[in-house]
Amino acid sequence: MRSTLFILFLCLVVTPTMAQKIETPDELYGDLFVDVQMSHIFPDSKTFVDCIPKRDPKAIVTDYKKIKNNPAIRFSLKLFVEENFIVPQVPQTDFVTKGKDIVQHINNLWVALRRRSDTLKNRGSLLPLPKEYIIPGGRFREIYYWDSYFTLLGLRESKQYDLIEHMIQNFAYLINTYGHMPNGNRTYYLSRSQPPFFSLMVDLLAGIKGKNVYATYLPALEKEYAYWMDKTAPTQHVVKMPDGSVLNRYWDQLSKPRQESYAEDVTVAKTVAEKDRAALYKNFRSGAESGWDFSSRWMKDGKNLNTLQTTNLIPVDLNCLLYHLEQTLANTYQQKENKIKAAQLQKAAQHRKEAINHYCWSKEQGFYVDYAIAEKKQSPHLTLAGMFPFFMQLANASHMDVAKKIITEKFLQSGGVVTTLITTGQQWDAPNGWAPLQWITVVGLENYHQAELAKIIASRWIFLNKRVFDVTGKLLEKYDVVDANKPGGGGEYPSQDGFGWTNGVLLALISKYQ
Repeated sequence: MRSTLFILFLCLVVTPTMAQKIETPDELYGDLFVDVQMSHIFPDSKTFVDCIPKRDPKAIVTDYKKIKNNPAIRFSLKLFVEENFIVPQVPQTDFVTKGKDIVQHINNLWVALRRRSDTLKNRGSLLPLPKEYIIPGGRFREIYYWDSYFTLLGLRESKQYDLIEHMIQNFAYLINTYGHMPNGNRTYYLSRSQPPFFSLMVDLLAGIKGKNVYATYLPALEKEYAYWMDKTAPTQHVVKMPDGSVLNRYWDQLSKPRQESYAEDVTVAKTVAEKDRAALYKNFRSGAESGWDFSSRWMKDGKNLNTLQTTNLIPVDLNCLLYHLEQTLANTYQQKENKIKAAQLQKAAQHRKEAINHYCWSKEQGFYVDYAIAEKKQSPHLTLAGMFPFFMQLANASHMDVAKKIITEKFLQSGGVVTTLITTGQQWDAPNGWAPLQWITVVGLENYHQAELAKIIASRWIFLNKRVFDVTGKLLEKYDVVDANKPGGGGEYPSQDGFGWTNGVLLALISKYQ
């Protein structure tokens, strides 16, 4: 019995630190990694970190140093990489089915975007998963955390119930193995997570299979919560507010350039003083944890990447998601008749709800906003993150009367709702609209009896998706909701084709509004 208890204890202690022992591409390849990324031999910085080594990485690095420094050898970095690595195929961009029904097109896409369970053979930076899963598409050759919830909405409409369960089992596996759900199943994503939608995924599965699902996933839900509350990892997600209440922020564990965007981060960092670069790198990484990479929302001046201050902000959407997680845990403990834990989590959820309404509701702007920690004041930026309190039904009912006016007068466009009110050239700003935020806004409005406005937004988004599909035969990652004749753009890479969460939300909205 003592031996068994010790093994269980060891698992609890060791599991969360496993992520720290896995070497990422920059650690494995050193100078070779830097040289490849800074020389731009691949147009996309993500390509090299997704490469699979053909032999022992240490041997590759040793040979690289010898050849690079040998004046007698005519050296080609690109050729060296091609000889020593399996380079990922060019992302598929031909998911084209002109003239076919858009719903049938999406059902065909589930097959194209489906990946079987991974084997344990060397797959480079990929973290193997035990079950099949759906990837977003394009350059995104792995699962992503918050993307997947919106993909699941579509899989539910397609009655792909086994696949839904397999994907949630994968998330539970990652949480139980690494102590948290990484940004995606790549080694270079292990230092951070993404918006915590796991409890909503469990809700979705419970709607299919029944309430026993909650008990099944309770261990993973507990570990998810422990991670965000700084119990199991060297993060600083938790922030004590001036009145003693507790809220959370995004916080990547590292302060160096993102491996998958190394050249981009280094280039921007050169515009600030050397002493400020580590903080900027952490804000880049924490912005990636938010899923909104990048947006004027995170910029101190509202315009430039070198003023990112992600870690200085209390994000309203993150705290709404953690409110849902606390409620889910409380309800699950109640089911298991653990009244003490149920009461503790219900109390934590209630305190968080009160704190969100205190710190994030702006009477002046008539909308929910983020809160700046250092300055002890609310952010001036209006974004669709302000709809999360309505989506999670923790907003005061009286706030909707003002918020619906803001949505109608400022966010509503011909193609749906726009992400922010500022145009910066970043992808999470105007004029772009994103599928997950359309869903959050529509459901949030419906929750507060604004069915007419919700239907207008949904109809405009569906029409825009169909219009682009009719012209191009594609469903895209993001859209220009202001001018339907222009594609969504901005950011570090071109708009991607596929696309997981666009497919999921579109199917769900078509079903909802017939």
